[in-house]
Amino acid sequence: MKVSWKNYAFPLILLISIGIGSTIGYMSESVGIALKPIGDLFLNLLFVVVVPLVFFSIASSFANGGGENFGKMIRNMSGVFLFTGIISAVIMLVVMKIYPPAHGVNIPIVKPDATEDLSVAEQIVNTFTVSDFSGLFSRCNMMAIIVFAVLVGLATKKAGEKADIVKKLLSSGNIVIMNMVNYIMYLAPLGLGAYFAYLVPTYGKELVGSYARVFILYYVTALLLYFIVYSIFAYMAGGREGFIIYWKNVIPSTLTSLGTCSSAATIPTNFESAEKMGVSKNVRETVIPLASALHKDGSVMGGVVKIAFAFGVFHMNFSGVNIYLVTIGIALLVGMVMGAIPNGGMIGEMLILSLFGLPVEALPILAAISTIIDPPATMLNATGDLSATMLVERMTNGKKSA
Repeated sequence: MKVSWKNYAFPLILLISIGIGSTIGYMSESVGIALKPIGDLFLNLLFVVVVPLVFFSIASSFANGGGENFGKMIRNMSGVFLFTGIISAVIMLVVMKIYPPAHGVNIPIVKPDATEDLSVAEQIVNTFTVSDFSGLFSRCNMMAIIVFAVLVGLATKKAGEKADIVKKLLSSGNIVIMNMVNYIMYLAPLGLGAYFAYLVPTYGKELVGSYARVFILYYVTALLLYFIVYSIFAYMAGGREGFIIYWKNVIPSTLTSLGTCSSAATIPTNFESAEKMGVSKNVRETVIPLASALHKDGSVMGGVVKIAFAFGVFHMNFSGVNIYLVTIGIALLVGMVMGAIPNGGMIGEMLILSLFGLPVEALPILAAISTIIDPPATMLNATGDLSATMLVERMTNGKKSA
């Protein structure tokens, strides 16, 4: 296979920019902080485009989709999300059993501020719907946007020829938004470089203290999943060619997710990467936005870490088939469902406390873990979406010839 260095130009530029930014931040914290507004500018542009991007991509996909193949894709997507989530949870569970994360940890418990007491039903309602149409324009309500986009797409398809104008509008809007994304990504090297100049001195201070063991265990396991497990998924999706094409195109998404700590901000990059990977338009425009909200391998692993850590801190017995199954189930819920809720991490942590009967004072302990593992967890959430999209493409449309 002929190697074109043009394919690697953008990832290399991003790496060089991030390297320069990280060096600047390491050498001078004040300069790194001063550069943060440039990174914020890039990040804000990404966040602004995310809402229309998710709406038009999903709505146009459902409006123009249909038939047995479309239903098959949705079923395959659900199966892949569940499969990869379970794999992630089991791997982290094994690591937590071999290396208990709270070994030797002695953390003073500080009672957190009172949180709003919402029932499960209220949480579900607030997750999937908003009380006013204007609420759909916020990226904090991603699941509500997705639900609305799916309904618009299905209603448009149901209307048939009478809605041809709407169908064309959705398709045209999707094309326009994609072009906007291309323009914004021209700023990626400058924006990510500036943001890393700010992140290096800031996150460096978070890596010391009682949570060092959690930091090491999670980061090492995250690298294991990133390099080995996702490579296996890519190979399952396309054999040797799938493995090569995955690693040729995953770097931009990796760097964007690390720099922004946001799965939503990585959606535009994932769209471009998936297209270069040969994923069909219908699959990538349906799976990637949904995956951003519902497919979070890194968050699933984080859920397991929090449960194991809390058990260790309170000297509870973290063993037994029942405990393991409940841990995996809660981790999947925290990662695949709670991750889509605004401030869902906090709700997920409260769920862990409730189901295991832990005192509410443990909330700040688990919240601190979220901060420590956020960068690699986001990286796994975003890059895992690409490997999952490749698997859905393979299961839906079969293996493509090299």
